[in-house]
Amino acid sequence: MAIKKIEPIVEVQPAEEKKTTELVLVTKKVKTPQLLRGFHDVLGEDQIYWDAIHRKVRELAYAYSFDRIELPILEPVELFVRSVGKQTDIVEKEMFQFQDQSGANVVMRPEATASTARAYIEHGMVDRPQPVKMFYDGPMFRYDRPQAGRYRQFHQFGFEAFGSDEAIIDAQLILIAERFFRELGIPVAVQVNSIGTTETRAEYKVELATYYRQHRNVICEDCKRRLTRNPMRVLDCKEDGCRAVSVNAPQIIDWLDEPSKEHFMRVLEYLDEVEVHYQLAPHLVRGLDYYTRTVFEIVPEVADDKSTADSSTADELGKAGISGGQSALGGGGRYDGLVELLGGRPTPACGFAVGIERTVSALKGRQIKPEGSKHRDVFLAQLGDVARRKGLALFEAFRAEGIPVAEAFGKSALKAQLELADKYQTKYTLILGQKEVLEGTIIVRDMESGVQETVDMNKVIGIIKKKLTE
Repeated sequence: MAIKKIEPIVEVQPAEEKKTTELVLVTKKVKTPQLLRGFHDVLGEDQIYWDAIHRKVRELAYAYSFDRIELPILEPVELFVRSVGKQTDIVEKEMFQFQDQSGANVVMRPEATASTARAYIEHGMVDRPQPVKMFYDGPMFRYDRPQAGRYRQFHQFGFEAFGSDEAIIDAQLILIAERFFRELGIPVAVQVNSIGTTETRAEYKVELATYYRQHRNVICEDCKRRLTRNPMRVLDCKEDGCRAVSVNAPQIIDWLDEPSKEHFMRVLEYLDEVEVHYQLAPHLVRGLDYYTRTVFEIVPEVADDKSTADSSTADELGKAGISGGQSALGGGGRYDGLVELLGGRPTPACGFAVGIERTVSALKGRQIKPEGSKHRDVFLAQLGDVARRKGLALFEAFRAEGIPVAEAFGKSALKAQLELADKYQTKYTLILGQKEVLEGTIIVRDMESGVQETVDMNKVIGIIKKKLTE
């Protein structure tokens, strides 16, 4: 009897419906953060101008015995309300002010003279030999209407002298400001005036307000308000209509007290002695309340008696949105009442500040390209990992000897490195490959003639030193 094999019963489940889940990756485009309106980056190609400016500032500060002071960016709001003036544009509408976590009212400094005066008082500098002379540089902040060349964060350097009312201090500060631009190659003119003391300005303000009220239909709305609060502010207005009216306005020099007249004459005599060419500017008042007696501005040199700025500089400043009454590169004056106003002892003082961005525009306008501090006469090229390691040590050896060397360790192709050496206009290129490392040598190429020689690597620093001094 045949035995039939019994197959196990296998329960077959109905085929499960295959589910396909499609993973869809939704890539959301991330918006790149942008600069805040009115702020700007200073890129590498512009640093050559900034470096030249800072070098000249330090050189002049050392020559005239000014010590550097670093000032904080945040200050109490009250500092500028009391010093700059409650009714100035800066305080009324341009300050970056807010409450910090403790509830204190603070402001990002709109200018640095008040900060320097605060430091003079707070650190007891009145007990030091007078005058106390300080210089600073750094960013300032004003919530102004941004235009090309006018920023909400801008940079200034300044020189301030506390503790002397002698006219020679005014003259020397004007001299430093003028020499700064001249020595950078920027022809400038000094515009100078005296606005007397707070007490002697009262009668002049009445006369000035009377004159401007006759032209209310021409002047701007801001100046109409200024007439009732601080009439001298209208002379500083940059609107075309207001500037036209100011031409025939009363001149403050006719209301000066005798001590202010004598002080001003001495300032001019000192300027004559050192051959600083200046122009009397009878309507120059500056824009801040703390100024007394001498005030001055530095502007691009005039081409004729019509106060037309040098064309190349004026064109560049014009492209940067700086024209007409805004063409001043810097300015300052005496502020004899500021320290006392801030709670210190009566202390005469004088100073000036210069806009760095405007100075850069003036340099570019005259096509002045300062010699770069990054210039290198020697370039180190390497080929291969072994040469790169050896080259790193050789670079440090050159640096220790005070010889600046350019390199491109991030590039491996020799051709690309040589092209970069040519772009840098280096005089000599050192070429190090695996063969040279094994032999303890290095190739020195004269980039002008193309002639190259192989030298002992241990002697290459001395060889380069000699070549650079020949």
